[in-house]
Amino acid sequence: MTAPQAFGQSHGVREVKSAARTIEVLELLASRGNSPITIRELCAAMDAPRSSVYALLRTLTEAGWVRTDAARATYSIGIRALLAGTTYLDADPLLRVVRPHLALLGRQVGGTVNFGRLDAGHVVYLASWEAPGRERTAPRVGRRLPAHATALGLAILAGLAPLDLRSGLPEAPERLTPATITSPTALRRELAAIRRRGYAVEREQNTPGIACVAVGMATPGGRDALSVSLPLAELTPVRERDIADALLASASAMADVLTGVEGLLG
Repeated sequence: MTAPQAFGQSHGVREVKSAARTIEVLELLASRGNSPITIRELCAAMDAPRSSVYALLRTLTEAGWVRTDAARATYSIGIRALLAGTTYLDADPLLRVVRPHLALLGRQVGGTVNFGRLDAGHVVYLASWEAPGRERTAPRVGRRLPAHATALGLAILAGLAPLDLRSGLPEAPERLTPATITSPTALRRELAAIRRRGYAVEREQNTPGIACVAVGMATPGGRDALSVSLPLAELTPVRERDIADALLASASAMADVLTGVEGLLG
């Protein structure tokens, strides 16, 4: 007779699976933004049985991580997720240095300034300064976009070591707009051009009518970048170069500050 598996082992496996499924639910809900999802759609997306998904949703709803409408027909992300995200932003010492520079840079170039970080092939927007009248060009803080479709992401990817770059580039890059670069070969050519140029630029790759210029930053891990976004019609060659110069100067100024802040760099 085969010896029974130890209780601690089997119990541990079940808990890990449950934790992974919980994370999957929260990430699916977060990715939909303001678009709620039905339990049928959620089960299909997760390839999971309705009974287990419903039990998990009920637990998360009671804890405030998920919210549902009065009829319990649809689900969306809850307020506890906001609290957790706010804590992350408040605890990041880099943001205390970055935020004042965003406003200075934004006023200088007359565009919306974004600070983002690479996360598993995506860029997460951690801070933004919106130029007056340009609110629609600013990704919301917490928004997550494929790195290959953003100037921020391209600037970061261009600075990665070859091994890290292989893990950062998807095998089948997602197309967000007709302008999105989805060929791995074309992406590598673009990254090589960014290294030569010193900055990244994208036009309508994630949002129609919007262009963005970005530079990587000298932060721990080299996975942060700074960008300026503006209407595509305004990004003339001269404006592009002026914005790039301003971005490079701002990134250098921030690097000087960060070098003097114990524990942030090195």
